Amino acid sequence: MAFNFPAFTYIVALIIDVCLIFFAIFHVIAFDELKTDYKNPIDQCNSLNPLVVPEYLLHLLFNILFIASGEWFSLCLNIPLIAYHIKRYRSRPVMTGAGLYDPTSIMNADVLAKCQREGWVKLAFYLLSFFYYLYGMIYSLITT
Repeated sequence: MAFNFPAFTYIVALIIDVCLIFFAIFHVIAFDELKTDYKNPIDQCNSLNPLVVPEYLLHLLFNILFIASGEWFSLCLNIPLIAYHIKRYRSRPVMTGAGLYDPTSIMNADVLAKCQREGWVKLAFYLLSFFYYLYGMIYSLITT
């Protein structure tokens, strides 16, 4: 059993994936609070928008590590979400700061449902990815 760069990559991916799981849980809770009118849309968007760019950068960081370590299958699993993040960020509403959520349109039923569904799908993806990265870490530690 030897420690190698792919194992390090999977360890970093596990740690970052835990952070991304917390981001996704926070998004799901925030949209549920908006749906039930517990929070003001302006305050909620002000707390959600600063998390968008760090989430995207963290996800991109460990995928760059996957490229560097030659973990192509793990990278291929993440490419659809990276493409979605790029598409979503390029089509964001025009605002003064970086972010995806506009307080004036977030309370529309279809926009709120779409954002809530997006949060649940990301949460499921990050949870499944966590277990795959755990498997990849153990496999790369054992095979070397």
